Amino acid sequence: SSVMSLWKFPFGQSHIPCSHRARVLRAICCSNNAGEGSTMAVNVPGIIAIVVFYLLILAVGMWAGRKGKKDENSTETETVMLAGRNIGAFTGLLTLTATWVGGGYINGTAEVVFDPGQGAIWCQGPIGSSLGLIIGGLLFAKKFRAEGYVTLLDPFQQRYGRKMGGLMVVPELMSDIFWGAGILAALGASLSVVLDLDLVICIIISAGIAVFYTLFGGLYSVVYTDVIQLFCIFVGTWLCVPFAFTNPAVSSISATQLIRYLYTPVITPVNATLNVTTFQVSNTTGWFGVWDNKRVGIWIDLLLLLTLGGIPWQAYFQRVLAAKSSSNVRAISVSSGFLCMAMAIPSFLIGAIGASTDWPKTAYGKDPAVEGKASLILPLILQYLTPTWVSFFGLGAVSAAVMSSADSCILAASTVFSRNVYKEVFRPKASETEIVWVMRISIFVVGALSTVMALTVRTIYGLWYLCSDMVYVISFPQLLCVTYLKFSNTYGSLCGFILGMILRFGGGEKLLSLPATIKYPYYDEATGTQYFPYRSFAMLCSLVYIIVVSKIAQMIFESGRVPMKYDIFYCFHDHPDKDPVVEKDREHVEFDRLDDGTKASGLVVKFKGGDQNGDAEAML
Repeated sequence: SSVMSLWKFPFGQSHIPCSHRARVLRAICCSNNAGEGSTMAVNVPGIIAIVVFYLLILAVGMWAGRKGKKDENSTETETVMLAGRNIGAFTGLLTLTATWVGGGYINGTAEVVFDPGQGAIWCQGPIGSSLGLIIGGLLFAKKFRAEGYVTLLDPFQQRYGRKMGGLMVVPELMSDIFWGAGILAALGASLSVVLDLDLVICIIISAGIAVFYTLFGGLYSVVYTDVIQLFCIFVGTWLCVPFAFTNPAVSSISATQLIRYLYTPVITPVNATLNVTTFQVSNTTGWFGVWDNKRVGIWIDLLLLLTLGGIPWQAYFQRVLAAKSSSNVRAISVSSGFLCMAMAIPSFLIGAIGASTDWPKTAYGKDPAVEGKASLILPLILQYLTPTWVSFFGLGAVSAAVMSSADSCILAASTVFSRNVYKEVFRPKASETEIVWVMRISIFVVGALSTVMALTVRTIYGLWYLCSDMVYVISFPQLLCVTYLKFSNTYGSLCGFILGMILRFGGGEKLLSLPATIKYPYYDEATGTQYFPYRSFAMLCSLVYIIVVSKIAQMIFESGRVPMKYDIFYCFHDHPDKDPVVEKDREHVEFDRLDDGTKASGLVVKFKGGDQNGDAEAML
């Protein structure tokens, strides 16, 4: 939703036809009632709903953590980071879906459909997320699982070295922290509106519970709470739809598909004296939205960003790598893509319902689109268009959606830091226990950072959007090359990284007040808008540059045209300080959980050097 919100169309308010005057008068009459009931009291049933839901999630998380501690067939770090690679097909399907169907997903879908400046035609999130899961399953899931990696960044550090792998950690780590902060802020805002509680209390309690069960049980707790959370999202959102549809203030969504009404409050001295509110009713774009050929490049760019930029995330690969076997992990990921799309349907309908509502007739008494509250349309509909007992389940759905993403990004960031930064860069010989404790501390620190940012930073979604740009432009071409192009090396990776950054930020960034130094085709001087799909262009250029530079480096070093002493990244010869006997490269690891609960492990290790000049292979 943060990406979509950057491309707003102005509200198309027009003169009120004579046929609409009755609606204006009716809004005046309803404003007295709305004004009297506009002061909210603490929503006791809503608080009870949240308490019950949080206790349920906490109990499931603690149970799952205890279950994980009983797994004696896995190492300590493997248990915490990957749930002992013991996630079955059905559980894997649900946890993958729950990770994507988060607070931004269900709230953002409803927001974009409701927003008069966007509409359903700009609601690309569900499509992009679903396609990303399908493409990720087809291209990467089985390969990564078969190689036995622990994190997304393992192949980068194995192929390109610790330093380049450490550089690739930056966009992943920052994106996870900003992602967590953004969704915690969204949850706090939603709960504070519906429950009339303090924003700080809502955010701190929600973050504290997510951190606690993640700290206690690692991926085991996160996965099994995801299952409960996805069930709550499904039941809660679908339960709200029929009641909101049949509310007297809601008209048919087919009638508002192309044209809808905006209710703008009119402030006059008479109204202030009489303590009443009148509304000017005007036409604007319906919930379907309007296609603008001028923005087709932006539409394509954002769809590709949401699709391909949604793949190189640790939260996704953590679940892929936790699967019992590589044989069905591809099918799990593809299936979760279709389930992810289905889960967007109720949010889509809720957005259309919000656009079809005569808001002055409700207890809310004002139009969220005019008041700038489009991002809160889902909790507002729960509060004002459904019975209390229905909103009870709806609040659980909203909280579940956010919690299912919050715990995922906290665990993903702490996993990447403890393994790919602490162990690989600073402490290569760290013990299993040491890594686990570093990870636990990281979970607490990441959770605290996300919470502080959610409470203090006002542009969290903008920062998350910017990091998502980096993941798409930088990480995706790198992931493609490290997986499929065995000749790619550190020289190509570094050059592609730098070029992608230059082309992306050269296009300008309003969030950072960076002017456009590179004016791509169709650049609008008046508004500073890049209508050309420059993000996708930067991604493709980065991909080509990685391939070309890697191939050139391979040719000049292997042919002897450039002496090996200039191979500063040691891509084509061994580091002089490397022990040829002790150092080993893991070629292939495969874990399969058998039907009787035991685990058969096949490990092929290639030792370089030794008593013989050739390579010796050992099967353990």
